Amino acid sequence: MEEVAFTMQLKPGVAAEYQRRHDEIWPELSALLHEAGIRDYSIYLDAASGRLFAVQKRLPGHTTDGLPTTEIMQRWWAYMGDLMDTNPDNSPVVQSLTRVFHQE
Repeated sequence: MEEVAFTMQLKPGVAAEYQRRHDEIWPELSALLHEAGIRDYSIYLDAASGRLFAVQKRLPGHTTDGLPTTEIMQRWWAYMGDLMDTNPDNSPVVQSLTRVFHQE
């Protein structure tokens, strides 16, 4: 299984709302992520900086590259755009991370 990690940035004072929206994640979005091959997805928050740290585990042959073109993903980005740093298309600004250590 492929594992990817990345960071995103929340705007000040919105952590509780970000949590609430994810607690109520749309079932159709969860289904879309699963259909694309994501089998484990966690997002962590550094409350002091508002920095989000995300980790996804993806199946071989996943289709996550197609997610940005789906109507559901675009609606989710628009819904979340007021809470975080975004690109002009409402997608979150993402900084990919390089693994420097792993132990099982």
